[in-house]
Amino acid sequence: MPKQGEIDYVSKLAPTEIAHILNKPFSDAKCGQYLMDVGLILSLIPPPPGRLLDLGVGPGWTSLLFAQRGYDVVGVDLAPAMIELARENQVRAGVTNLQFQAGDYETLADPRSFDIAVFYDALHHAEDEERALAAVWLALKAGGVCVTAEPGAEHGDDAGARAAVARFGVTEKSMPPRRIIEVGRRAGFTSFAVYERPTSRLLAREPDRWRWKALRRAIGAIVKDPWRAFVARRQALAGSHLVVLRK
Repeated sequence: MPKQGEIDYVSKLAPTEIAHILNKPFSDAKCGQYLMDVGLILSLIPPPPGRLLDLGVGPGWTSLLFAQRGYDVVGVDLAPAMIELARENQVRAGVTNLQFQAGDYETLADPRSFDIAVFYDALHHAEDEERALAAVWLALKAGGVCVTAEPGAEHGDDAGARAAVARFGVTEKSMPPRRIIEVGRRAGFTSFAVYERPTSRLLAREPDRWRWKALRRAIGAIVKDPWRAFVARRQALAGSHLVVLRK
């Protein structure tokens, strides 16, 4: 019963683990990556004002950032205990343009009432991603945008994912862009774009004009070479990327 595993998740955590999730993203070793991801999401969605639906929010740190940016946010999570932690975070932050609700994002209410929906590292926990994306399509206004940031094609076989399933009984599955696009198309979304997640990958050690000329040549070769472009597209559709779906 994976959904019951999600509901019971907090009860299986040690006090130090609860403190860790309560203070995310700053308590986490991946803090830099998380903040880069959210920065990219903010650059891809319409600016505030707008109603934003944040799905599978856990302790609610993404919802807080979106609300502090100026959106009217509704954060949803299946686990009531997670929602309690999220509300504790909200009180600490003093943010008022934010509501947290315990609920199943596969069966959302409030049709056509949101401008934006976000799955941040949450859609791959769905028992049925088809129902989840169909519910989000219904929740969005005409022209609304859904953004997903999910693990790639190898996640389901990852040791960490298997350990989470064994310990908590939750759903852990691969959720690459090609799967999101496939399901999103059936849900009714009409356009899709895949974005590489920001990284700290080094491109050049010094702004020497010869280094930059070499970099431009390498990029140009990829653009001009159809096979490399094809391989790059396949890698993008299998990897851990952000996907923007438009209604």
